[in-house]
Amino acid sequence: MNLLPRPVSYVDGGRLCEYRGWETVLVDGPPGGYRLISSDDGVLIEAHDAEGEMNALQTLRQLLGPQAFRAAGEKPSVIPACEVVDHPRFAWRGVMLDVARHFLPKREVLRYVELLSAHKLNVLHLHLTDDQGWRFECKRYPKLTEVGSWREDSRFGDRRSGGMTGRPHGGFYPQEDLREIVEYARARHITVVPEIDVPGHSQAAIAAYPELGVHGGGVWTDWGINERVLNTEESTVDFYRNVFDELMDVFPAEFIGLGGDEAPGHDGEIVRAIAKHLVRNGRRPYGWDEVLDSGPLPAGTVVASWRGVEGGVTALREGHDVVMCPEEFVYLDYRQSDSPGEPIPVGTVTTLEDVYAWEPVPAEVTGDEPGRLLGAQANIWTEHLDSARRVDYAAFPRLAAFAEVVWSPAEKDPGFVERLREHHLPRLDALGVEYRPLTGPHPWQLLPGVPGFPR
Repeated sequence: MNLLPRPVSYVDGGRLCEYRGWETVLVDGPPGGYRLISSDDGVLIEAHDAEGEMNALQTLRQLLGPQAFRAAGEKPSVIPACEVVDHPRFAWRGVMLDVARHFLPKREVLRYVELLSAHKLNVLHLHLTDDQGWRFECKRYPKLTEVGSWREDSRFGDRRSGGMTGRPHGGFYPQEDLREIVEYARARHITVVPEIDVPGHSQAAIAAYPELGVHGGGVWTDWGINERVLNTEESTVDFYRNVFDELMDVFPAEFIGLGGDEAPGHDGEIVRAIAKHLVRNGRRPYGWDEVLDSGPLPAGTVVASWRGVEGGVTALREGHDVVMCPEEFVYLDYRQSDSPGEPIPVGTVTTLEDVYAWEPVPAEVTGDEPGRLLGAQANIWTEHLDSARRVDYAAFPRLAAFAEVVWSPAEKDPGFVERLREHHLPRLDALGVEYRPLTGPHPWQLLPGVPGFPR
């Protein structure tokens, strides 16, 4: 229930009540669930847990109207008389934010934490390292940020065009900033899952410490798959064990991302080694679906199924827990229409309606598999999103549709787009989100002349 209540029970007597605050009591019920009653006597929230109370408060905020989403100004004082009974469909309702390709300052990450909370999303997956930049301060290996956190140039649009921006790009998060992000998210019942990618997507680390790689080279200035991957020396494994130790010290999350994707010709040895290291330290490895090709994985490994749903189905049958994030439905950097004016058109057309129509549970999943389908996440890759404004354009309002999918029952509401237009876009306006209008981009959101690679 993210845009307008579609609860188990909803009674509205057509009355408005004066809003004077709320009272919360804890009751039995599904995790994250709540019951909200608004009447002349005030607002009563019955919640299963603290996350359920937070979800109820976001519903209360929605009922108060768009003005309640502004940081300052006169606040609404009335609320409809109603009863809302609701709970999330999935436990993992996540967003992957790629801060490696284009760095987002801490203030923007905190803003996205707020936006996730407003949409009742509860996992922020931070993609912290890639060929194009290393964003995690590792105190034991300072050159990872001194050398690896910036690149001399960036591809402008798709690599086939040969264009470059002609300017450096970089940035990294000190550990204290990351601890702040974690705590800020924790207060909003959002888990921050960090990812350091191995053995591929590692050129920034190899640029800083060449002994880690099969080949040398600087921080990559291009997009796409880089065939330069980590070597399999024990010293390289030890190096990354030390890096992940610092990562685990900063991020208390149960889940720690280790990548495992798009590593041509690699046998997966380092993936298995790091996964075992994480398990020994009481954490659960979280990797892209290529980790299934790395050989036997330790119990507790979670698989993110991005190359369609097949990897996720296989993982469930092998006993692994799974998060669904197939590129054809929830890669929010993909173009939003087939119009040639769509700014930097990459990937397949993925419309708002496509995202909302998606069903996260594949038809071939029976529920009897030894693994569990934890939920789903939307992925925001930033090769072509070089600012917070561009991230907003790509993410919204499709992320609102995704939030509705992972919260609500499987049945689709034919009135979704109208609810979005009438009730939720005004909230995004109040929050200052520079979303893509339903009718197409504003003139200033266009990027004419920047070549993409539509599929």
